[in-house]
Amino acid sequence: MHPVLFHIGPLLIPSYGAMAAIGLLLALVLAQRTARGVGVSPAHVWNLCVIGLFAALLGSRLLLIVLNWRDVVRHPLWMFGLATIHHPLLIVAGAIIGGIAAWVYARSQHLRVLDTADALSAPIALGLACEQFGALLAGSSFGREARMPWAVVYTSPLAMRWSGAPIGVPVHPVQAYAAVAFLTLSILLLVLLPARRRPGDLAGIALMGAGIIIYITEIWRDWEGRGSLFHGAMDGPQLAAIILVLAAALLLCERRSAPLAGGPNA
Repeated sequence: MHPVLFHIGPLLIPSYGAMAAIGLLLALVLAQRTARGVGVSPAHVWNLCVIGLFAALLGSRLLLIVLNWRDVVRHPLWMFGLATIHHPLLIVAGAIIGGIAAWVYARSQHLRVLDTADALSAPIALGLACEQFGALLAGSSFGREARMPWAVVYTSPLAMRWSGAPIGVPVHPVQAYAAVAFLTLSILLLVLLPARRRPGDLAGIALMGAGIIIYITEIWRDWEGRGSLFHGAMDGPQLAAIILVLAAALLLCERRSAPLAGGPNA
């Protein structure tokens, strides 16, 4: 595939970073529309997204530096390559840090948390679809070896250096599977937005959908570095997916006794 999207002189523009940036911009634009749909200030939603994003990026990169401090001390220039490193644990850590920062901002601005979560559900799913397409181009989170007509083969040494993708081996384009699934989830959430009955309904559906997508697509991903659990019964992301589904079920069950959308919601 194409880990480098294009060159500007000696400067390389990584496909993963470019697609993640495009996904972010699309998500921010879409969030302005969905915020109005749930009666939340688009300006506050914009600020929340920016704060959460920077907290996630900064937190995950600082964690990477701490975990590899000796290497950073010996090779300081290695820090310039941090943006090319993608790992499931870093993604989870970044998501947790960003989520905490976003929640703190929402509470400080007295935003209705569940309505805000509903507004962000479809945009986040759209952003994840773009991110997974970037991962497909870069070779990040690559699939298992496959022998079907739609298998992809990575030939660029940068795909191996940056993401550990195998060179010359046909593998499942599992990132494409995930991208299509997240895009479908985003469209579904947009369709359901006008029919939302209670705050948190869309957030619950998004969490459940994301959990199902992650669990199923992990079947075709290479598990190297993703943490094999319970004697190989599942990997780390699949365990996280189960937690997401359980959290979604709890949220949707609680919504039965919650006020209708548009009512008071702290």
